[in-house]
Amino acid sequence: MNLFASQIAPLLNIRISQADTVLELLADGATIPFIARYRKDRTGGLDEVQIQQIQEHAGRLKEFAERKSVIEKTITEQGKMTGQLQSELDKALTIAELEDIYLPYKPKRRTRAQMARELGLQPLADLMLAQQPADIFSEAGRFLGEKIETTEDALQGARDIIAETINEDAALRGRLRKLFEDTASFQSRIIAGKETEGIKYKDYFDFSEPVHKIPSHRILAVLRGFLEGVLRLSIAPLEEEALELIGSSYIRRMNDWSDQMRKAIKQAYRVLLQPGLETEFRTALKQRADEDAIHVFEENLRQLLLGSPVGSKRIMAIDPGYRTGCKLVCLDEKGELKHTAVIYVHEPNRLPEAERSVRGLVKQFDIQVIAIGDGTAGRETEQFIKKMQLGLPVYMVNEDGASVYSASETAREEFPDQDVTVRGSVSIGRRLMDPLAELVKIDPKSIGVGQYQHDVNQARLKERLDQTVISCVNNVGVNLNTASKHLLSYVSGIGSATADNIVKYRNEIGKFTDRRQLLKVARLGSKAFEQSAGFLRIKDGVHPLDASAVHPEAYPLVERMAKDLGADLTSLVGNDTLIRQIDPARYVNEQVGALTLKDILTELRKPGLDPRSELEPFEFANIYKIEDVSVGMIVPGMVTNLTRFGAFVDIGVKQDGLVHVSEIANRYIADPSEALKLGQKLMVKVLELDVARKRIALSIKQAEAPPARTAVKKSRPAPVTEPTVEDALAALKKKFSK
Repeated sequence: MNLFASQIAPLLNIRISQADTVLELLADGATIPFIARYRKDRTGGLDEVQIQQIQEHAGRLKEFAERKSVIEKTITEQGKMTGQLQSELDKALTIAELEDIYLPYKPKRRTRAQMARELGLQPLADLMLAQQPADIFSEAGRFLGEKIETTEDALQGARDIIAETINEDAALRGRLRKLFEDTASFQSRIIAGKETEGIKYKDYFDFSEPVHKIPSHRILAVLRGFLEGVLRLSIAPLEEEALELIGSSYIRRMNDWSDQMRKAIKQAYRVLLQPGLETEFRTALKQRADEDAIHVFEENLRQLLLGSPVGSKRIMAIDPGYRTGCKLVCLDEKGELKHTAVIYVHEPNRLPEAERSVRGLVKQFDIQVIAIGDGTAGRETEQFIKKMQLGLPVYMVNEDGASVYSASETAREEFPDQDVTVRGSVSIGRRLMDPLAELVKIDPKSIGVGQYQHDVNQARLKERLDQTVISCVNNVGVNLNTASKHLLSYVSGIGSATADNIVKYRNEIGKFTDRRQLLKVARLGSKAFEQSAGFLRIKDGVHPLDASAVHPEAYPLVERMAKDLGADLTSLVGNDTLIRQIDPARYVNEQVGALTLKDILTELRKPGLDPRSELEPFEFANIYKIEDVSVGMIVPGMVTNLTRFGAFVDIGVKQDGLVHVSEIANRYIADPSEALKLGQKLMVKVLELDVARKRIALSIKQAEAPPARTAVKKSRPAPVTEPTVEDALAALKKKFSK
């Protein structure tokens, strides 16, 4: 059994055997998507989130164990390890607790306390700690000499020793840390003279919030101002409370020594403890805020990647522009570039020519859908296309990241003979066709759905976003014969090099007709095949199950099911009548359990079903720029970004509006994601408008009709309905019109 399984299980409220199985599978090279999909019986049905949590907890426990081992080795080599010390190390639960215990033994630069000890002042420090009645100046005078000229010098040296002793008191540090957790404030102040330079941080010029309440976006905002040298930051409880807590452990009686102790305590706190704990808490709060911001980013990214595809349609994609014209491309059902053109729809004298060009290309390439980038001139281009009444669906497509893609090495490989404008238009069209397949080619950080993405730990951000892309790709599945190498590289068990080899082999043979052909791909062995095969689909292949999510290891079982029904495999797949006749209990064995069988039967009913929803049509109101907006308007919009403090909504005027979390619903919502998702279509009301600063405040709840009141039926007495003002006016009108 893995040593960490018993520690992880209670943290996640799962069985030890489940945690142990996951750690065993991960150690054996299994991926998270593979374990979640094809090893449910072994894990007890744990999902990807739980499996990832097990992996991350194991990583933290390993880090803790390694640090503990280093500390034990260092103390042992110093010859200072004791049974008591080992016991304290064994009881430590966090790295912070380990470091507290290790602090007195940690190699350090020459300190003031060490210099005082070298001057022979340890006995005076011991007297001060004991606080026995005595003449402190007489006692201090005994230590005067060539290097200690005054009694105050001697007392200061003793205080230096005591301050270090207090700082290295592991038990005290633990209590003080708890005080910080419970009562410390996260405070920022403007640095004098930086008011103009730091005007964007105006909200934080004189700011304070408890550390246990402050949300991640405010932590990151203040830290950004702090790092830019605009704000001064402090994290601490009330100093009086901290000094009192320390004093309760070190002030034993009231006399002249205790006055010296108070000075030593204040020195220990101000010079050593408070700065150290502030740094520790600043790091911890930054990590907490990073994790929260990254979580928001990955959830937004997941929703964007799993956005509704229009599917295999012939698409005309337009990248709008004013002066340089609109770049237009025609794509076939596979997303292959068939034609490029430039039209000028914002110059009146060139409109007839642009219209003829569009109509001709629509007819020539039998276009089914039109995609228009939502950037500069997007709404005006949409207006031009819709006025033509082509009878085709027109979609506005989010352009974020398209320019990054068009200038990338990936785009140059795909379209070496085309310029960046054509590549950008192709990306817009393909993004409508299949968002997932196209967006995997772009660095997720360029897609524009993050919160303080440049402030968070970049390595951690990349790790989590990569995990999100992998999860989405494997959740949807990949067409082995049409997928790009970029899409293939995210499939379970396949990296960039193997994806390259798959594409090369596919080009050699024309197309894959059988999943087993994967084993002929260079550097794709049996383990990689096991991990990847179920996520790779072959339509119209030799084996009917190759188009499904049924893993090849389960083929013999499904073939047996068909045989028992007296049917062939092709007849069974997709035949709900036959599938209903299958008794799962007959096929449960040591290798295949009830959970796997349930998945197999579900997949047989609808093989290769795309989990993404169908794309719904959407139209903005007839407003095209922020000057067209007015307070009180109720207009349609689309959610483009979710943060902890609210949602950004595109209402078709180039500048997204903000719906504060308090304006989302008529009930309490802690997080916008509780009620909204990326790409959601809804109605919003304009609350505030600042044209100069390009800010629009919106409300969702105020755009909705007020909830209808439901009358409570009573038998006795009969409900009395008070007349409304409208009723009274109507009655008067009726009376006097007679």
